[in-house]
Amino acid sequence: MSTQDMVRSPTPASAPRSLREAWIALAGLSAVFLFEMLDNSILNVALPTIGRDLHASTTALQWVTGAYAVVFGGLMLAFGAIADRFGRRRVMLIGLVLLGTASLATAFVSSAEQLIAVRATMGVAAAMTTPGSMALAFRLFDDEGLRVRAITLISTVGLVGLAIGPTAGGFVLAIAPWQVLLLVNVPIAALAIIGIRYGIAPDDPADLHRDPADIAGAVLGTAAIVSALVAPTLFVNAGAGSWTPWAATTAAIAAATLFVLRERSAAHPLLDLKLVGHPLVASGLAFKAAAGLATAGLGYLVTLQLQFAWGWKPGLAALGLLPQVVVLIAGGVFVEPVLRRVGPGRAAWLSAATVVAGLAVYGLFGRFGYVFIAIALALVAAGMRVVGVVAATNVLSGLPKSRTTIGAALTDTATEVASGTGIAVAGTILAALFTGSIATPHWSAHQTAQFQNAVTIGGLTLTVIAATLTGWGIARVRRVGAARS
Repeated sequence: MSTQDMVRSPTPASAPRSLREAWIALAGLSAVFLFEMLDNSILNVALPTIGRDLHASTTALQWVTGAYAVVFGGLMLAFGAIADRFGRRRVMLIGLVLLGTASLATAFVSSAEQLIAVRATMGVAAAMTTPGSMALAFRLFDDEGLRVRAITLISTVGLVGLAIGPTAGGFVLAIAPWQVLLLVNVPIAALAIIGIRYGIAPDDPADLHRDPADIAGAVLGTAAIVSALVAPTLFVNAGAGSWTPWAATTAAIAAATLFVLRERSAAHPLLDLKLVGHPLVASGLAFKAAAGLATAGLGYLVTLQLQFAWGWKPGLAALGLLPQVVVLIAGGVFVEPVLRRVGPGRAAWLSAATVVAGLAVYGLFGRFGYVFIAIALALVAAGMRVVGVVAATNVLSGLPKSRTTIGAALTDTATEVASGTGIAVAGTILAALFTGSIATPHWSAHQTAQFQNAVTIGGLTLTVIAATLTGWGIARVRRVGAARS
């Protein structure tokens, strides 16, 4: 089936009146989100096997996962703008074909460099498809409640993939070569193509726009995001004493500054900054960033604490993260009741505040026992579960129909950059306060005390940053309420 055949669609019909009426479309969109969540989580467990099979260095293994994340995060805004111009469904189908092709190429990989190239190509495919999954789900329905339920369903499928990925990957590696872990994307892409091809009509031209492409803005925006995503890895690996992370940070700030200047002066900007300043959009991005920062930073610190400071085996440490996994998966049933009870605006800031509370519990009490870690993980997961749906819905609601996909790309980009920042902050504080190698089997009493201090300072620093983002978002939400009253 050719790409041209795939982009032919069923004739537009009235909006579905229930999730059941849209099950084909939702199956396809859920498959897209499953790919994003499952991909890195299922591959991480195979990195030692890949390293031995391909004779890859530690740096090469880091880029096996890093190349995907950097390309994915860096290109989302550009492809979001392209989709809003030329059709979300069309761009998604092309991206899914690219995903399936790149995944098939895994069977022929014979070196780490080839695998990195495949992973980068898959990052391009993810940038073309993932924002569109939320945008198409949002525009599939006219009813606000159905929109929330659809986005909740899609995100739940993805979170299940995130949760079972490492375990499933371990079982697969016991009976099959590691390439199977990436070849599984082929049937997922096929399912997504079928669901979107037969379940979603092509975009209404009235919901798209034909503004001239802002090439300069796309280049500057991509450069800023890529630099911002590379910098955290450099801070953790090279340390704050090296010049490389500071060079990447400087490049990110310079590119971001030039991007803002370009978008403010361009006749047809890639990203209309006035739209980003809309209270619903700005607050949603702030809440998503706070949740991404908290989840990544907390996960990084807890994993190190359980395995290095407390001596837990990797399997036991994985069980130690179960409170987060259970709440993320099971929490989907509470999203709609919370929205009905308190409304979307209050639900957004309450859930973001819950994330901050979880970080505060960890920073203040995490060193005193696992029960506090479990509470922190559950609180952050509960807050993220609600804010992930509500903030995304608020962002999309605050944008015109012709900017839906770039709005979804904005929320994903905010999460990606904030996640990298969370790991960088925690890793830099740990590197500054802990002497010697953290992987040393037996720590001295002095090193143990240093680590516990680093955990406390790192957790509280993340709390302050997340609280600042949340406070700013609450102020923006209240502006909406004041305008309506």
